[in-house]
Amino acid sequence: MAAAGAEAPGGEGWRAAPRTVPCPPGKLPKPGKPGRNARAGRRATRRDIAFRATDTAAPRRAPRAPPCPRPLTLLAARPARCPQSLPAPGPCEARPAPSAAVPRTRRPSPRRRPAQKPHPSRPLFGGTRVATADPCAPRAWCVPCLVSLDTLQELCRKEKLTCKSIGITKRNLNNYEVEYLCDYKVVKDMEYYLVKWKGWPDSTNTWEPLQNLKCPLLLQQFSNDKHNYLSQVKKGKAITLKENHRALKPAVAEYIVKKAKQRIALQRWQDELNRRKTHKGMIFVENTVDLEGPPSDFYYINEYKPAPGISLVNEATFGCSCTDCFFEKCCPAEAGVLLAYNKNQQIKIPPGTPIYECNSRCQCGPDCPNRIVQKGTQYSLCIFRTSNGCGWGVKTLVKIKRMSFVMEYVGEVITSEEAERRGQLYDNKGITYLFDLDYESDEFTVDAARYGNVSHFVNHSCDPNLQVFNVFIDNLDTRLPRIALFSTRTINAGEELTFDYQMKGSGDVSSDSIDHSPAKKRARTVCKCGAVTCRGYLN
Repeated sequence: MAAAGAEAPGGEGWRAAPRTVPCPPGKLPKPGKPGRNARAGRRATRRDIAFRATDTAAPRRAPRAPPCPRPLTLLAARPARCPQSLPAPGPCEARPAPSAAVPRTRRPSPRRRPAQKPHPSRPLFGGTRVATADPCAPRAWCVPCLVSLDTLQELCRKEKLTCKSIGITKRNLNNYEVEYLCDYKVVKDMEYYLVKWKGWPDSTNTWEPLQNLKCPLLLQQFSNDKHNYLSQVKKGKAITLKENHRALKPAVAEYIVKKAKQRIALQRWQDELNRRKTHKGMIFVENTVDLEGPPSDFYYINEYKPAPGISLVNEATFGCSCTDCFFEKCCPAEAGVLLAYNKNQQIKIPPGTPIYECNSRCQCGPDCPNRIVQKGTQYSLCIFRTSNGCGWGVKTLVKIKRMSFVMEYVGEVITSEEAERRGQLYDNKGITYLFDLDYESDEFTVDAARYGNVSHFVNHSCDPNLQVFNVFIDNLDTRLPRIALFSTRTINAGEELTFDYQMKGSGDVSSDSIDHSPAKKRARTVCKCGAVTCRGYLN
């Protein structure tokens, strides 16, 4: 048996030293025929010459046992166990501390140790290795988690683990909170609902009597989803269905669960959008039309994202020294144009006139009346699912006065050549997200297909309520103006926001909308705006 503080035999790359009987002082061992044990002893002696000096100075740390695979049943990526939730190390995970009083019985072999197989909880792709305080301890991998917080909580509760970083502690490990309702039935004149518990896997769903449920909002949502589904079925089949009051049909329960999961996904997306935004106005998301969830390939940004090879110089070269930008020679006057706003923060210049706002080098403060677009959206807007087949749209939740700044159009800044290539792909898919920056030249284009803000979801209309203006603030390069959208009239709360996709910063309609030459050879996208002046196509 190995001494205390040493590893158990069998470690990879280790071999036990031969046992020898110590001789009394003054006596030599009797010579004999060298056998197998003696030859092994000589080999061990030669092998241990390199370690003799260090072993006599201080005992070496006991070697680490090879990692023991843990059976993890995770999703796409296997996140490492949380440090707070690690149980006591098992025999194959123990790394005993060395003891000076116990001699070493084994030493590492000088031969090259074979490469260890990767630990199942360590990712084989990407990530960053983080060194720990203990130089002999293994370094941990820090990788982005690919699963949601609720999924991690479900895994922790399933394995009876605690993790403070995801909100699972000993106090709430066994807490039960209703996440949504899955099904309904009546047994012996008592109503029961199948409950999905928040942070628990579906296998723990239970039937609970109505009297035990203190969640009126979830009950109302369950009832609304049931009636919406039944009304859609009746409308589609044009027949009268007798509703079973004793239990729900599987199709109805399946729709209710999908709707509940969609509602949770949209709420998470809404929270993410509001975390990423830098403007004052709040962003809301709703879908009462279908089961479409958040877009899977869209990233919210607040300003232009230059493509590789494109440089955006966001630093002004000069600024004003005004104390009152209304009455003194301010930035617009230096650029040879008029001040764009009145005292009510409404635009007063005609479409096609550029806007020059005060920049970071100006001595005026943040309350300057010539700082409007740079403050971002001030209105609460809602991304909603349209019922006319136009996909997502944007509506205002508050009243917007005419000639007021509403939002900025941002996206990825690309070259015109790249825009031509992407435009053909977008036309074949029936989508349009390209906006040419053609204030003076036509070198760059804004593509809001993957990167953008709320304006990504604003639909087209041939009779829009938003107007496009070119804006210059810190970047005074006339090839790269910022695109601002101002209201053309009073927009009431709940009304959808639209702008003309063919509208240029000059205020004119692009010739692409009326160019039917066969040289373009692009698929044309049908316009669904429904306006009296509809041109019929978006491109």
